[in-house]
Amino acid sequence: MRVWDSLVGQGQAVDVLMKAAWASRIGDATVAQPEGSADPRAEGLSTQAMAQAWLITGPPGSGRSNAALAFAAALECTGETPGCGTCNECRSVIARVHPDVRHLDAVGVTITVEETRAMVADSYTFPSIGRRRVIIIEDADRMLERTTNVLLKAIEEPPAETVWILIAPSAEDMLPTIRSRCRHVALVVPPAQAVAELLQNRYAVEPEQALHFARAAQSHIGRAAGLATDAETRDHRQLTIRAALGVQSTGEAVLAAMRLFNGYEDSEGKKAREQEAKAYGKAHPDDEEAQDPSLTAEEKRERKDLKRQLGVETSRELKPAQRGMWRDLIKMQEKRRTRAVRDRLDLALLDLLAVYRDVLTVQVGAQVPLVNEDFSAQITQVAASTSPLLTVHRMDAISTARERLAANVAPQLALEAMFVSLRPSALGA
Repeated sequence: MRVWDSLVGQGQAVDVLMKAAWASRIGDATVAQPEGSADPRAEGLSTQAMAQAWLITGPPGSGRSNAALAFAAALECTGETPGCGTCNECRSVIARVHPDVRHLDAVGVTITVEETRAMVADSYTFPSIGRRRVIIIEDADRMLERTTNVLLKAIEEPPAETVWILIAPSAEDMLPTIRSRCRHVALVVPPAQAVAELLQNRYAVEPEQALHFARAAQSHIGRAAGLATDAETRDHRQLTIRAALGVQSTGEAVLAAMRLFNGYEDSEGKKAREQEAKAYGKAHPDDEEAQDPSLTAEEKRERKDLKRQLGVETSRELKPAQRGMWRDLIKMQEKRRTRAVRDRLDLALLDLLAVYRDVLTVQVGAQVPLVNEDFSAQITQVAASTSPLLTVHRMDAISTARERLAANVAPQLALEAMFVSLRPSALGA
């Protein structure tokens, strides 16, 4: 299986990245050369097809992260065709364990200056075993202006062996100074049928169900996979949509917001956060690991790894300076959970946008399939009892809530304001 096979409906982007991977091999005696390949994309290439800074954009669920990972694998690949998927380099990159491919994920709401500086410093080191030093920045749009200024020089004049890959929803989300120094690859929303075929092949989902999940996820590949494989994800979607369609009063709006927020917060480990908050001032942080079953396996591993690196077996042996490192790790895990809750809430709001898109579709008589066919009866009822003006107002309220979540507004307050605007009387209707 090639590394490109996970990119659904992105043929044009794959061609661009494949040509760049071929071009990166020109003059490299350790790998197959373009002129010796049967791949038509390798014919007549020059080094200009390759750049050292890339910006991969696309709507949520289009496969931006997969595209970046596939491109990194193709650059490190030692097989006859870049991105063969079978060589050690391809497999280790896809598994995220290749020492020369670094990832910077937004642990919190924003990417910090300190995190970016560490990556910039790393970009000037020579590859240890691979052909390139590849640095992937997820959610690059979450960098503040002062953070992007740290990155600017490194992208403008990178070492010959370094390749930067930035990932963002759109090019407009990046500062012009960064955008102008990157080769842009734009992904598209994959067709629902293509996503359905992926679900059938990867998860053995029945064709009809696969198409339903693909449409309900609005072709968001990760979301569709979650709906196909996880009952909790399906339940959350059902509850979210029912809550929104059932709001009639301000009291119901506040309750709906509380239930939605608490549902996602609990699933990301609310109990873990409470235990960690209490543990900040304790002498024995190990106690929380034994008492708190909601800590994820990754969090437990991170804590054990830190103790091993500090040369202690239990937190009782931690010195005062080391306790600061322990608290930093806990805070990082807290930020990661907060980010996960916000991301899942954003997906829930996308579900609601799709519902009211369906309502508006019925109201204006557009002859297009409904995204949420399983709620067709409720959608038809809402469409008949409200006006298109109210529907647009509701969609604006949901979009505003998404913007507020992205701006780090307290999630429950953002949700309460949104649900209040979803009431039938919100416009005096």
